Amino acid sequence: MPTKNGKDVGTRIVHRRYVPYSDAHYAGDLVDGAYSLKLFGDVATEMCIVTDGDEGLFASYSDVQFKEPVRAGDVLEIVCELVKVGTRSRGLELSVVVVARGNPTPERPGAAAMLEPPLVATTGTGTVVVPS
Repeated sequence: MPTKNGKDVGTRIVHRRYVPYSDAHYAGDLVDGAYSLKLFGDVATEMCIVTDGDEGLFASYSDVQFKEPVRAGDVLEIVCELVKVGTRSRGLELSVVVVARGNPTPERPGAAAMLEPPLVATTGTGTVVVPS
């Protein structure tokens, strides 16, 4: 079933985000897992706006897996794909992928490199709801 704006299963939203060092929470410049969940909320909000003209609400996660660390200095790609359309609910597949990572040295404190291949850091599936 298509949504109000004619979007349906397969619609994808992609955000990119730099992880600032001020968000490091643990040794080794690690950020906490909640950081990925916040990004999932942001990309899911845009999905709801694109497909339904409303910010919607995140109702639940049915699965979240932390596969690789996210560190300060990373550049992340956050992907949301619409996989199911109900009357008011939308099923989403989500991922956080590290596409670049900082690699500072005393000589080059801003050194960084694109990762090839990128690292899948976090995956999830969830449900959002929108007004009828």
